[in-house]
Amino acid sequence: MAKPRKLKNEDQKADNSEAVVRHQKLCLSIDMDKRRIYGYTELEIIVPDNGIVGLHADNLAIESVTVDGEPAEFEIFPHYPHLDSENRWCSVSSTTSAADAAGSVYLSSLERELVPNLLIMCCKSVQSASEQQGLPNSENGLQSSGEPKQNVKLVRIDYWVEKAETGIHFEDNVLHTDNQIRRARCWFPCMDDSSQRCCYDLEFTVANNLVAVSTGNLLYQVLTKDDPMRKTYVYKLNVPVTARWISLAVAPFEILPDRHSGILSHMCLPANLSKLRNTVGFFHSAFSHYEDYLSATFPFGSYTQVFIAPEMAISSLSLGASMSIFSSQVLFDEKVIDQTIETRIKLAYALARQWFGVYITAEAPNDEWLLDGLAGFLTDSFIKRFLGNNEARYRRYKANCAVCKADDSGATALSNSAASKDLYGTQCIGLYGKIRSWKSVAILQMLEKQMGPESFRKILQVIVLRAQDTTRSLRTLSTKEFRHFANKVGNLERPFLKEFFPRWVGSCGCPVLRMGLSYNKRKNMVELAVLRGCTATLGTSAMVLNGNFDSENREGDVGWPGMMSIRVHELDGMYDHPILPMAGETWQLLELQCHSKLAAKRFQKPKKGSKPDGSDDNGDAMPVLDMRSNSAESPLLWLRADPEMEYLAEIHFNQPVQMWINQLEKDKDVVAQAQAIATLEALPQLSFSVVNALNNFLSDSKAFWRVRIEAAFALANTASEETDWAGLLHLVKFYKSRRFDTNIGLPKPNDFHDFSEYFVLEVMQ
Repeated sequence: MAKPRKLKNEDQKADNSEAVVRHQKLCLSIDMDKRRIYGYTELEIIVPDNGIVGLHADNLAIESVTVDGEPAEFEIFPHYPHLDSENRWCSVSSTTSAADAAGSVYLSSLERELVPNLLIMCCKSVQSASEQQGLPNSENGLQSSGEPKQNVKLVRIDYWVEKAETGIHFEDNVLHTDNQIRRARCWFPCMDDSSQRCCYDLEFTVANNLVAVSTGNLLYQVLTKDDPMRKTYVYKLNVPVTARWISLAVAPFEILPDRHSGILSHMCLPANLSKLRNTVGFFHSAFSHYEDYLSATFPFGSYTQVFIAPEMAISSLSLGASMSIFSSQVLFDEKVIDQTIETRIKLAYALARQWFGVYITAEAPNDEWLLDGLAGFLTDSFIKRFLGNNEARYRRYKANCAVCKADDSGATALSNSAASKDLYGTQCIGLYGKIRSWKSVAILQMLEKQMGPESFRKILQVIVLRAQDTTRSLRTLSTKEFRHFANKVGNLERPFLKEFFPRWVGSCGCPVLRMGLSYNKRKNMVELAVLRGCTATLGTSAMVLNGNFDSENREGDVGWPGMMSIRVHELDGMYDHPILPMAGETWQLLELQCHSKLAAKRFQKPKKGSKPDGSDDNGDAMPVLDMRSNSAESPLLWLRADPEMEYLAEIHFNQPVQMWINQLEKDKDVVAQAQAIATLEALPQLSFSVVNALNNFLSDSKAFWRVRIEAAFALANTASEETDWAGLLHLVKFYKSRRFDTNIGLPKPNDFHDFSEYFVLEVMQ
């Protein structure tokens, strides 16, 4: 066995770009008692000209390496050598310099992880053409005689892992892996690189009372001749994937086949079987919906959902090709309804990632936002179809609000090397990872609004159809290709796309719009003043933008492409005015013609009110408060900016209190209702009309329950001496009318017949 060594700089720079893994076989035995795995892996590799193959292998004990059956020399060195802390930290003199030093250490560690640390010396001789015939290529085809000669070697590595700390985890009689970045190397030698994909043969030998579930199709299971008897599970994955998506879970699982589809199965520990049966009953609906929406069959031959105890799980979700590992916290029994929505969305999202992220992958780190966004978009289509349009719009509105608050630096620039490639994948972790994911979905939904839902759906179908083309060697997708599809399939014009992608995808920051209105009675028009800003500082936004693809030199903030709609609700109806340009001058003064005939007729009536000096009121300069306090003076009921959420924007709209009350009471859109409640709650001075409007909305059983909950919180937050604690009194009265039994003087039992009413009352307990 070779000893680990510290690789020299010139060794680290050895060119391994030509080495390609065409196929890999993994055979492992698992000893739960000793927390140990041992076995071997065989890799069919196209060896580069220098004869050296570099693999990734962290915390693995390599016993031997053979090449085509012959012992081979190899060198292995640790990725994490002991650093000279004195030299590295001697310059630290403040918190700022300490942060810089820590950041430098972290980045250097990430850089070292990219370098192969298991170097295998292979013979440089090239096989003859006759010897190469019949060997499978990287996509399970046959190498044609017309292709150039390749030095293909079969490399076998015998190794073992004991008491692993990352990548693979033991807990009692349960073992599972995780798909954290660059952690596949911690349980089997591989090319742990997003550009390396191959098919796999997998064999796992476990105790007879355990079940081993892994990626791919289960071919068979066979008992061994060991004493005591053990069982070997044999899997085959015919779809080339990266090493990161190879997963394994071993435990005394209970297996629940799906009642509606033979390729779906669900597994959990015995204590959770009843919860599992109740939780996954819906799942075939999501599975069928995705296949129907994409007009394609599931890309893998099977799909398995595995649920393990929460104390064992590294994260709530760990993805693998054709399987997902969840924490059993998402499971619920028939008596629990609180978890239903979140669990279904989580399971649906994991399934969507199988299509976009595992099966179809990003061409480069700068393109990962696109696959993440497409998976989120597909999940939103499930929410809209099975959980309702109100749920989908409300969740998207809240996600957009969160993005606007956090999109203020280069870390949220989706397709920018500083935020993607240079961070080595870590930009997808934590809070910023969630913000980037929400922003990706919002951008794709903006494109869907521009081209129409059917055109966008057609693009996704084309992407999947292209990936299933067996003549293509790779199943990758780039931002540039998607932009091409938006033009050719979505019929969006090139000038628009040339502005859209650099500004939204390659840059950071969202538009901030501050609006105020005045009604011009003489002209029967709404005068709308708009000030446009950006959530990101001008310097940050311009710096990121100028470094992005297809961007031109820009002087200052030129805005965003397109026109925003202003929706005016008048006495005679609703009218949309797509007249607000998102580029150009930051100050805008717009005029919106009113359509109400009633207002025009009233203007023709003789004026009854005149000033003591005999002069008339100036209709062109009508006081704003006069117009807003009396509906008879104006045809306006309320106004909304960007009602269809066509922009990812932070909007501050200044309109009279009565208009906000009208919006809350009369607008059926859940986003409009939530915006009205947030504005009314934040008013510096509250009137009884506001409190009554919030109470009336809370009591409306036809309103969406999530917005009713916001109204309840608003009533609680606005209760004060100024309103004689009216909000609190309304809440108590509402709760007692639903939950209090006057005959016995005690609360009534929970009523689960009306879920929305239950959720509203639950927040008051």
